[in-house]
Amino acid sequence: MPAATPRLRAAVVGTGAIATGGHLPALEAHADEVETVAAVDVDAGRLDAFRARAGEAVRGYTDLALMLERERPDLVLIGTPPSLHREQAVAALRAGAWVLCEKPLCLSLAECDEIAAAEGAEEDGGPYATVFFQHRYGSGAAHARELLASGALGAPLVAHCQTTWYRDTAYYAVPWRGRWATEGGGPTMGHGIHQTDLLLHLLGDWAEVRAMAGRLVHDVESEDVSTALVRFESGAMATVVNSVLSPHEVSRIRIDCSDATVELSHLYGHSNDDWVYTPAPHVARASDAAERVRAWRTPAADLPSSHTAQLAAVLAARRAGVRPPGSGHEARRTLEFTAALYKAAFTGLPVRAGEIAPGDPHYTAMHGDHPEWAPRTPANAKESR
Repeated sequence: MPAATPRLRAAVVGTGAIATGGHLPALEAHADEVETVAAVDVDAGRLDAFRARAGEAVRGYTDLALMLERERPDLVLIGTPPSLHREQAVAALRAGAWVLCEKPLCLSLAECDEIAAAEGAEEDGGPYATVFFQHRYGSGAAHARELLASGALGAPLVAHCQTTWYRDTAYYAVPWRGRWATEGGGPTMGHGIHQTDLLLHLLGDWAEVRAMAGRLVHDVESEDVSTALVRFESGAMATVVNSVLSPHEVSRIRIDCSDATVELSHLYGHSNDDWVYTPAPHVARASDAAERVRAWRTPAADLPSSHTAQLAAVLAARRAGVRPPGSGHEARRTLEFTAALYKAAFTGLPVRAGEIAPGDPHYTAMHGDHPEWAPRTPANAKESR
């Protein structure tokens, strides 16, 4: 009998809530293929709590470089504050590890390009860095993308992307939140980016963005609400709304096509039942309407969106020695869209894909070289203009 394939060695960097609630369950679900060997955190107490949950065989480190040198992991999962992502991802890639990093991948397009430069060559099979955008994974999202790509729903025409959540003052008491230098932005960058990525995953490349953003409630540097108008390369148009001011929380995508509307409503994750397909009147009247609608609504199985589902896709790519989904152009496209939204909000001008390049202040920082928004006053909440 052939020898069993050795399990991949995985390390977790940052052992807070996302590591215990997302990364570790994903690794445990794939324990036949991956072994968690190490964890890194500067907070010794948090690190000990993670190791108690993961198992004492997981070795603890407070220094990333030392862990990479001693453990030589095949996979590194990063769940630290955003300002650390670029440095940590580059270090892991240079050590030969594939990287799965929480959103946002980094704070700017300049940092994104640094990470890309540290990746391995395509012909060598990596290593690669991918972003944890788990909302694009799962059977419902895969089914919707196949239907849209095949033309089964007709041509995409109008879309709406909504992330309207609620965060109170205590949420922003964490020192790195709400600051350009450490979080990179507000809900556009840190919350709505999940749904933005899913929208781009479903509709493809964007062409132009117009936007507004403002700080209406929270005493932070970045915005707490943003809105955008988007034109896609296909000609489809969309609205995007991001908020942390909304008592009724929802994450929603709606795409109106020439033959049907597809809608997704959820909060932090979705399953097949969260996707709804409505036929256009001319389709509903057709003789094969029932058969067509049944095909839209019934994926083969129900795999909810999750870190576990995304890790499965990354592991499959690694076995094949190919770039994983959610990396490369796909990761950069979502970050470029976010930078374009901020630039459009600060300048009041439309921003086109490919416009933000070295030399543009929004290439190195989401807020560019613009001053902070003026402090909010009771009489007048200042918007970005």
